Amino acid sequence: MRSARHVFMPHMYVFPGGRVDAGDGRVAQPIRLRPAVSEKLERDVSAHRAGAIAMAAVRETFEETGLILGAASETPAASRSPAWQPFFATGLVPALDKLDYVARAITPPNNVRRYDAHFFLCDARHLSGELKGNGELEDLHWVNIAQANRLHLSPVTRMMLEALAERLASTSGEEVGEEVVFYR
Repeated sequence: MRSARHVFMPHMYVFPGGRVDAGDGRVAQPIRLRPAVSEKLERDVSAHRAGAIAMAAVRETFEETGLILGAASETPAASRSPAWQPFFATGLVPALDKLDYVARAITPPNNVRRYDAHFFLCDARHLSGELKGNGELEDLHWVNIAQANRLHLSPVTRMMLEALAERLASTSGEEVGEEVVFYR
């Protein structure tokens, strides 16, 4: 749930995420997005921007929830970006290959507060860390889609849950693990 301190959508349940920082596009990506995911993103943005958006999703999720989408790498990660220091202190690098692209949401042009968000999905089995917040989000906990739909959701969160439910329904008969959506 977004903190009461937020002017935009306070007390609403949302997916973790936030803006792309300058460092997100400069940090090395030893584990890149899968080609199919890159292709989807690159319909709207450059290849460089697609990588930065995915990196921001991983970083913001770690900052706001303590959950790490990372993997060991022969190339140790390093960055001068202060935003990436805590993530790299875990000894892992972002595992962008575990991300799937869900959708992009842009607020209508006449809204006072606007966002242009890209939503990603990953299987929770690829996450590590302890679910704990940094204060931006409160009441962090895992819920299934039915439980989530009973929460006070932002309209875009509700829309993404519908897209997620459709996606999971189309994979019926296949093994599907617990999944989490997060966005940048």
